[in-house]
Amino acid sequence: MKVKTSITLSRNLLEAVDERSRQGGQTRSELIETALWAFISQLIRDEQNARDMEIINRRAEFLNQEAADVLEYQVPL
Repeated sequence: MKVKTSITLSRNLLEAVDERSRQGGQTRSELIETALWAFISQLIRDEQNARDMEIINRRAEFLNQEAADVLEYQVPL
């Protein structure tokens, strides 16, 4: 369900939005919604990546020991 809202943008940004929406055959609202969804999706990915990195860093010593153990079983060429 769409909800009508009002936002305040700088004139330069609004002109850029209008230009891009014309080029893409979209309305101003469609372009802004698409851009905001892309931005929010990127924020979510960044948060997930930060959580993953925290887990990897917390387990780094164990993971390094596991890797070293695996390397001991490799046959030299």
